[in-house]
Amino acid sequence: MNDETLMLAYQRGDSTAFENLYSRHKGGIYRYLKRQCGNDATAEELFQDVWLKIVNARKNYKVTAKFTTWLYHIAHNRLIDHYRKNNRLPDSYEDDEPDEFEDHCTIDPVTEINRTRQAEKLLDCIRQLPEAQRESFLLKEETGLSLIDIANIAGTSRETIKSRVRYALGALRRCLQRLS
Repeated sequence: MNDETLMLAYQRGDSTAFENLYSRHKGGIYRYLKRQCGNDATAEELFQDVWLKIVNARKNYKVTAKFTTWLYHIAHNRLIDHYRKNNRLPDSYEDDEPDEFEDHCTIDPVTEINRTRQAEKLLDCIRQLPEAQRESFLLKEETGLSLIDIANIAGTSRETIKSRVRYALGALRRCLQRLS
């Protein structure tokens, strides 16, 4: 069953449908929030708020877009609300101009250590991205959403998202080269 059908089933009272949606998307939503805010406690609070909003919105749910677009739009809005509440809405959300700037086989320990170090470097570089670029990059890479879907979530144009992702990739390349 696709996500939209599951949400419609949940709307009709099928709690198993909600459990399936939650299982499918809990990891991606949490990682998105955690990487955006950088704090476990805040990410957990926002995560709970997002799912509570899904529960409360079920009676009014209509299939107007992909469920993931709707879900990440709620997460994005909750994140923006959090920034505003704490008086730290990043400039990059208000300005459309981007800033410049395996398989599971047995792996030998040295290879595993090198992969772990590379992953840590990448995560560090991702944390250094301007927030709007980081959000666009993570939504594209973690969820596989299209640029149009991400634009709908962020409330901006496809071209802005395309630029943010392009600038994020360039910044990540430069950062990784600097750290190597």
